[in-house]
Amino acid sequence: MQKRSSENKKHSNVSNTQVRNRSEDYAQRRNNTSSEDYTQRRVRYVSKRDSSSGISKIKQLQTSNKMDMPLLIVVLMLVALGIVMVLSASAPSALADYGNSYHYLMTQGLAAILGLAAMFFFSRFNYKIFKKYYIAIYVASVAILFTVLIPGIGMEVSGAKRWIDLGIQIQPSEISKIGFIIFLAGYYTDPRNKLDNFWKVCFAPLVLIAIPILILYKVQNHLSAGIIIAIVSIIMVIMSGCQFKYLATMAGMGLVGLSGIFMIFKDKITNGFRSDRVMAWLNPWEDTSGTSYQTVQSLYAIGSGGFFGVGLGESKQKYLYIPEAHNDFIFAILAEELGFVGCLLVITLFAILVVRGVLIAIRAEDVFSSLLAIGITALIAIQVILNIAVVTNTIPNTGISLPFLSYGGSSLIILLSSMGLLLNISRRAKKI
Repeated sequence: MQKRSSENKKHSNVSNTQVRNRSEDYAQRRNNTSSEDYTQRRVRYVSKRDSSSGISKIKQLQTSNKMDMPLLIVVLMLVALGIVMVLSASAPSALADYGNSYHYLMTQGLAAILGLAAMFFFSRFNYKIFKKYYIAIYVASVAILFTVLIPGIGMEVSGAKRWIDLGIQIQPSEISKIGFIIFLAGYYTDPRNKLDNFWKVCFAPLVLIAIPILILYKVQNHLSAGIIIAIVSIIMVIMSGCQFKYLATMAGMGLVGLSGIFMIFKDKITNGFRSDRVMAWLNPWEDTSGTSYQTVQSLYAIGSGGFFGVGLGESKQKYLYIPEAHNDFIFAILAEELGFVGCLLVITLFAILVVRGVLIAIRAEDVFSSLLAIGITALIAIQVILNIAVVTNTIPNTGISLPFLSYGGSSLIILLSSMGLLLNISRRAKKI
């Protein structure tokens, strides 16, 4: 009995020891497992947190106010190309007139620097303030057109008063173009203007825009600027949401009005210098030394360029064959020196600019910004189309410069300022 009891006790001690060991092993494994689970959970949490933080940073970057870089790059490329072409096209005339081949280059270069500074300023400027003062801007845009009549300030060149001299030559019509775009954008987004009928939606704003057009025609003899303003205004009226029946009515009234103007001023229209330009456009080779001289020399330059051009700086027509080749007819010099390839490059750059402008208008945060963007884009597009059409004799000759490329300090500064507004709108635009 004692032996059996001793064996039972020994077996009991062994069993207790085994149970205790198993419990300790289990506890240790549990602790290890818990420690591993905690570590894994912690790693997953940190990873998830970092991942969420990274995603949020990426989203923040995507939705942050970044200006349209393709547009900015295209503008800078056009400005750089414009500087090069102004130097190439103006060197002979600058040497003949001023004894310095770089005269026009230095002026254009200074305008480019000031224009780029203005572009940067307006890309950060709170342009929404224009909406508040759009009526004052309209009044100022009309008033500035009369400054060409101020003695000692207004300048007359080739029978046209289009410039004022304030130490630097400024063309008031360039400032007015942007002013009228701002006016229309503000008018159509002003909650006080209940645009519920034809007179308020179409008639009133176009009549207000017709006033400066008539001033441009009568005072400055600058019909081309009036045509540009008229086309841009019509585009903005259409984009404002004007109903088709209103547009049709306005088109009918416009045709009647133009017919009346033609009947009243028939003698001046058919016998003035504009009729000579029309005849030169229809038959450019009949009077190659007269009214059509500039157009014919432009066609010679384009034809000489061929596919790849004669080489940068190697133009022959710029040697005083094309009058003031660095101004309205700079595209002809570009075609001669860089050929079809160079022309295609320039047209492609302008096409990209217009496409980016339209996309910015579509994505704009409000209607005012959208109309402002579409007005600026239309202004550039129309000037490019009309200028190239004149140089290639597609339409009668008229004084329209090529944006960013033609010589003109005030024009370049105003254009770059408007590009700053467009970049500013892109910074606030909705991301798609």
